[in-house]
Amino acid sequence: MALKESTMLALGTSMPSFALPDVRTQKMISPEFFRERSVLLVMFICRHCPYVVHVQEELTLLEQDYQETELGVLGISSNDVTRHLTDAPPRLKEMAEQLGWKFPYCYDETQAVAKAFTAACTPDFFVFDRQRCLVYRGQLDESRPGNGKPVTGQDLREALDAVLAEQPVIRQQRPSAGCNIKWKLGNEPDYA
Repeated sequence: MALKESTMLALGTSMPSFALPDVRTQKMISPEFFRERSVLLVMFICRHCPYVVHVQEELTLLEQDYQETELGVLGISSNDVTRHLTDAPPRLKEMAEQLGWKFPYCYDETQAVAKAFTAACTPDFFVFDRQRCLVYRGQLDESRPGNGKPVTGQDLREALDAVLAEQPVIRQQRPSAGCNIKWKLGNEPDYA
């Protein structure tokens, strides 16, 4: 397991536009889908990554805990499925159903959306406010596979609570860490 950290996209960056198919419904999901939600959490995740597997139950709890709030949640997988068949849309659909996820889980086949967000690893988290400006990017919490720290979602939850309360989000944010996104050969971004 080679550890890759997130790029820490500049705070205040506007949310990139995108339109991706949900692996369950095939419905195209874009920022407009979340127009009734004042806060949007975008997570770059996948099925095979041990760092995602380590936190996937917390992602289920997080969605449940915030379901009565103004938070919209979106999962995106951008891995090259020719190199990782377990990240193909049918397997992502199985993952979402097994974990009881209700949020859209999309597949970024061209990897253009991952590049637009400068996503670098799985998991990689981005939180956007009402104006769809980036207010948090970084880790879920300090837990990693094998480090003995419990999975709590503390860092991400603190950011979500602040932005939902229309309060400033802490400026000292720690990068997420996990497996690098599996780029298609010749499609690697400059920041990879």
